[in-house]
Amino acid sequence: MPYLFLVETYGTERIKVLSVWSEFRDEDMPVRPHPTDTRGRSVHEHMVHQCAGEDLWFRNMLGIDVQAPPLPQQETRLEFIRRYAEDSGKRLAALEQKDGAWWEEETSFFDVRRARAWIMTRRLCHTSHHRGQQMAMLRMLGRSLHSNYGPTADTGGLMQNHAPTIYAYPHLAALLDGEAFGRAKAQLPGAEGKKVTERG
Repeated sequence: MPYLFLVETYGTERIKVLSVWSEFRDEDMPVRPHPTDTRGRSVHEHMVHQCAGEDLWFRNMLGIDVQAPPLPQQETRLEFIRRYAEDSGKRLAALEQKDGAWWEEETSFFDVRRARAWIMTRRLCHTSHHRGQQMAMLRMLGRSLHSNYGPTADTGGLMQNHAPTIYAYPHLAALLDGEAFGRAKAQLPGAEGKKVTERG
């Protein structure tokens, strides 16, 4: 199937969202990039945006309805993680059943018509954009970062330092269990004085 790469990418992107959410603490939920500027979403509002926005895109533009409320009944960090894990898992399963003709068919994208493959690409980029904002907020909070795409300063430097990729959890089930029962993430070695820039 020529569009399998989009399905596979969505499968990994949903894990990346959940991994970043797992890096926050419960007390971070009301935090904004600047405490007095409401233009910047809080951590809580980012989670609402991801869950509600993705539900709308999939239902209205891709015709995939997981038959569940997009937001958890209790809007805690852990419940957002559980809600998004369940709903995105159902979306992934639905995408795995679609053929090439479905991906190429045009449908409504706000006020224009676009192929579903184009819409899905935009959805993936949109999710990545907001995840980047959240990772910047984690740095603003002084937190260490596990890998999301590859090495980070906290996993031992950058690629030129031969730093490893260290995910917080080895798989989704471990993430859900870890966040519910003690948050036992993988240990991070830190940069150990290495420069975190590609400059020599």
